[in-house]
Amino acid sequence: MGAIRVVLAEDQAMVLGALAALLELEQDITVVARAANGREALESVRTLLPDVLVTDIEMPKMTGLELAAELCSSQPKTRTIILTTFARPGYLRRAMDAGARGYLLKDRPAAELADAVRRVHRGLRVVDPALAAEAWSVEVDPLSERERQILQRAGDGRTSTEIAGELHLSEGTIRNYLSEIIAKLGAANRVDAARIARAKGWL
Repeated sequence: MGAIRVVLAEDQAMVLGALAALLELEQDITVVARAANGREALESVRTLLPDVLVTDIEMPKMTGLELAAELCSSQPKTRTIILTTFARPGYLRRAMDAGARGYLLKDRPAAELADAVRRVHRGLRVVDPALAAEAWSVEVDPLSERERQILQRAGDGRTSTEIAGELHLSEGTIRNYLSEIIAKLGAANRVDAARIARAKGWL
């Protein structure tokens, strides 16, 4: 049986290099590509057809959660592990809903990543036990994917006009979405709504 083929996706070059070096120490694991953004990772997976993708959540051009969802439908033989600093149950729920097979925190011992790659490759799920228990007791994410796109941009400081242009919607539609989001989250305004959503792992 050949080595487990892995694509790594991480936008911090030093972290990406360290992760690759750690996994390359394992005789049964080969890193076949490194990607600095989500779009690059998707192209690498489509071209190389690896067994496992290890990806951060927050990356340019395409998030780890968007990657997991895309691969779940178009490339199901490649299993996704989310490797992140976010110990938030909301993120874990979204990762599992997107089809990720593993969710690990970056502060875990290095040996756990290689073990997770092996277990996910065998078809198992790998999730931090304490986080997994907490995840199923938290509030359900009330945001739709469209609301999340709009709130993400609003939280980054974009105006309704800019958001409307990016998403090809009218300004009135954006304002209506933001009013609905603010009401759903019990927030004071769009900035407060983004803060609440981020704290809960919904954004």
